[in-house]
Amino acid sequence: MLRFAGFELDQRRAELRDAGGSPIRLRPKSFDMLHLFAANAGRVVTKQELMEAIWPNVHVGEDSLFQCIREIRTALADDGRSLIKVVSGRGYLFDAEVSGLPASLDVQAGLETTATEHERTPPAEIQPAPTAQRQSFRGLRGWAAIVVGFCALIGFAVAAQAIAPRLIFSRKPPVVMVMPITTASDDAQWLSTAGNVTERLSDGLARIDTIRVVTSRTKPAAALLAGVSASVADADFLVNGELERNANAWTLEARMTDTATGEVTWTTSVSVGIDQTEPGIQQSRLAAGLGHELALRINASLYPDTRGITLNSPVDNAKVVVEQAIASINQTTRERFATAQAMLENGLTGEPDNVDLQVTLAALQTRGIQMVWYSPAEMTAAESRARSLLERALQAKPRYLPGMEAYCRFLTATNNFVESLVACARVLNLDPWNGGALYQLGLTQLQLGRTEDALATFKQADVVDTPVVSRWTWKIGIGWAHLMLGHNDEAVEWIKKSIAITPASGRPYLLLAAALQRAGRPDEAKVALAKGMALRPNSTALNVLPPERNASPAFVETSVGIVQTMVEVGLPKN
Repeated sequence: MLRFAGFELDQRRAELRDAGGSPIRLRPKSFDMLHLFAANAGRVVTKQELMEAIWPNVHVGEDSLFQCIREIRTALADDGRSLIKVVSGRGYLFDAEVSGLPASLDVQAGLETTATEHERTPPAEIQPAPTAQRQSFRGLRGWAAIVVGFCALIGFAVAAQAIAPRLIFSRKPPVVMVMPITTASDDAQWLSTAGNVTERLSDGLARIDTIRVVTSRTKPAAALLAGVSASVADADFLVNGELERNANAWTLEARMTDTATGEVTWTTSVSVGIDQTEPGIQQSRLAAGLGHELALRINASLYPDTRGITLNSPVDNAKVVVEQAIASINQTTRERFATAQAMLENGLTGEPDNVDLQVTLAALQTRGIQMVWYSPAEMTAAESRARSLLERALQAKPRYLPGMEAYCRFLTATNNFVESLVACARVLNLDPWNGGALYQLGLTQLQLGRTEDALATFKQADVVDTPVVSRWTWKIGIGWAHLMLGHNDEAVEWIKKSIAITPASGRPYLLLAAALQRAGRPDEAKVALAKGMALRPNSTALNVLPPERNASPAFVETSVGIVQTMVEVGLPKN
């Protein structure tokens, strides 16, 4: 714990707090930089030292450095620049007395400490730690969003075979250059938004360990000694875009270009409303909308199909089976579930090594486990089959995002929390904006009794808001976490937001009933419970209560209390 000028820098929690103990929001890079400044108080730290310490594996321009310093000064209310001083021609001086500082700490030591702490406890609003849940509250777990999100991944992967095969063959890792996002206006707000989106996109892409990222104003390693700025010739692929704004939304039109051929290999359009969100969230969602799609495309291109694709080829047949199965999966009936399972099993009989068929069948069986569509005798066999399929798929394609995300969900759904933490974190290493993986991590944290961490993780999923089809799941997660923490009014607000998006599930209404009852609104609680029972008429205290396997005692105890509140409102005991 470092203390200076009335502030506390908590390395364990990766948190800056003011004199009253209230946390002050900082992005991870800005937190790292502040820690290095505090660790080197009274000594001039050069720009080069800061760049090498904060961005050791990616080449960024000075704009990123200046942005962090501006954010730190804002957080410390250092408008007069009395804490972080510019020493002309040399660098920056942190002019404050710092307590709690080891005597031998220098820039490099500070970097090692900061990096280690971020690995252990990432900042809540940026990179939450993992989490999961199980068969109970299965409806809350958002099987519909799970299926739709997964289908989007599989569909994207199947369709992406034809794009950018050079990504895997040109250079390892391929270099992606992010150009500054442009605007049609010189308005300060437009320029600031474009600059922040560019930086957030670059920072997120830099976390993907299968690519290397440069920006147009940075110097890649090969050019450092020569002092030459990065150019298009240094990159395999170029990402650029233009930002527009109307009365209701920001819209980002973006594309990826193969620098060798000049061919535009991919385009997308991302829109974010400006009515109910603060500018920082708008910027994060613009970057996430673009970054998420780009991460999926890059990942799919790592596994191009080398077989010739003809109208009736095995590749084409597998694609048809996957698409037909997905159409059945998206239906809500048990009969459709059985139809999709038979279809995929037949497909695998003809193509036992087809990874997309394996992953789709495993995702279907995970849904069956969550919906309790298997008999008790079938459940164990279904879990074993799904795990085997996913492990085979990931052995064939170790970094294939559809397989990795399906495995993350499967482990969460079957209460294998320790494995789930690792699997879901690996998804985020390849797609830092994956809201589905963040949601699964939040569920794991909730079950493990790390409720504050779970709340932060769900909130981060809400910040990135990708894919949008899953939006209701992390909103219900935020409401559930608030309810478990005793924040009843906040729980009501977030659960209602989730229900407004997806009103056909009974369990959110049951949670809403408990939150309303605890908030002192019993009449509204009874109405919510009645709606929940109408959608899920066989609900009782026994089948609503989450299973205890591998869950923390704190989670179980709190869950029992929530279900007891539902009983008070009118939920049958058995």
